[in-house]
Amino acid sequence: MAYVIIGGEKYEKELIDLATAHTTGKGEGKISKDEAADLLTSALDGQGVTDTEMNTLKYIRQNFDFTDAAAAYFDNEVARL
Repeated sequence: MAYVIIGGEKYEKELIDLATAHTTGKGEGKISKDEAADLLTSALDGQGVTDTEMNTLKYIRQNFDFTDAAAAYFDNEVARL
C-alpha cells in the first residue's frame, strides 16, 4: 500500500488519487454519489477500514467538493464505519 504525506499527515495514496480523478476532467468537478460509493468501496477493500484509510476519507470530505446527495451519503456511511 502506498501512502502520501500531506501537511505532515499520512494518507492512503489510492484514495487520494481516486478522489482527484473524480474531480478532474469531464463533469462538474464534484464527487457524485456513485463516486462517493467508489471511495468507500476502495476503503473497504481489506478486512476493515484502517486508521489511515479513515483519516484519508475524512481528509477527502474536508478538501474535495461533493454534490449535496453525495455529501449526505458519504457522511452517513463514514459514520457507520
